[in-house]
Amino acid sequence: MFEIITNLHSHTPYSDGEGWHREIVSAARQAGLNAVAVTDHNVFVHGIEGYYEGVMLLAGEEVHDCLRRPQSNHCLVYNANDGLSPFAAHPQKMIDEVKRREGMAFAAHPYDFASPVDDDLGGYPWTEWEVKGLTGIEIWNYMTEFKRHLVNYPIAALAIFFPSLFIAGPFKETLRKWDELAANGHRVVAIGNADAHAAKVHKAFIKRVIFDYDYLFRCVNTHVLIDKPITKNFERDKKMLYSALGAGHCFVGYDLIAPTKGFVFSARSGSDTFMMGDEFKRRGAVTFQVKCPAIGSIRLLHNGRVIASGLGRELEFHTVEPGVYRVEVYRPFRLLNRGWIFSNPIYVR
Repeated sequence: MFEIITNLHSHTPYSDGEGWHREIVSAARQAGLNAVAVTDHNVFVHGIEGYYEGVMLLAGEEVHDCLRRPQSNHCLVYNANDGLSPFAAHPQKMIDEVKRREGMAFAAHPYDFASPVDDDLGGYPWTEWEVKGLTGIEIWNYMTEFKRHLVNYPIAALAIFFPSLFIAGPFKETLRKWDELAANGHRVVAIGNADAHAAKVHKAFIKRVIFDYDYLFRCVNTHVLIDKPITKNFERDKKMLYSALGAGHCFVGYDLIAPTKGFVFSARSGSDTFMMGDEFKRRGAVTFQVKCPAIGSIRLLHNGRVIASGLGRELEFHTVEPGVYRVEVYRPFRLLNRGWIFSNPIYVR
């Protein structure tokens, strides 16, 4: 397998971002990304996709109903190749249209909380959990987590200048919902993103960009495992990336505290080996293997419950139980044990 590092949630002046596509690509290259997606609100920008500075630039869209009060149900759409905003008022119809176009739909920042420090910092959660056909959910959104910590002005000022003191991992509410959906038989692909805007803040004595694209692209990313190396043939590479993403062959990594490239979560049953996103019927016992690029606190979860853990770079576990298995890894950073790696599940039937 070949690993590519992606960030699939960013904005330009076409909606509420500050930097244009070239700036985003340049920041992605500096941060070591292989691919970046621009997902402006209710705007699909034609003609921008391709390779720039060696980085794959993808066009997506963050679709939502602007007239809905309170705001909710933001959906990240990829590979639909056109705008879906006419369907925004009806999430199920919108998801059906995405599927018809052979695209993918992810619930963006499904648990999102308003901040009291600014009226513009509202909460935009996903509420339509009865819909069918979602490809997955954004389990970790950097800016959404950052916003939740802005509980008053002194803490907001500290967080603006020292954000890494506050960022610690996906919300527990999101992880519980993810496990609940999987336990009910849904295959739900997890992704993690920056939600980068590079917004300029002018409040009292604070004049600062919150946060520039380069910084955010070094933080929470989605690492995708593809079958063959990228060739710089854009259409071929785009198809390969989206195919792997839709299959759940990926994990979420907080690359700021330590590079997560090289993480492996696999299962072996009989003579067959399976990877994140795979579903299989076991043949006798199943052996799970976890390999990390550095030492971490590794947790193997079965149906949302921790069944094995250890401190180190590797973990192995044997079982005969069917169910949904996934991995969380934590590392100490800035005085706290913080989320580092979150795998997609392996489904054992």
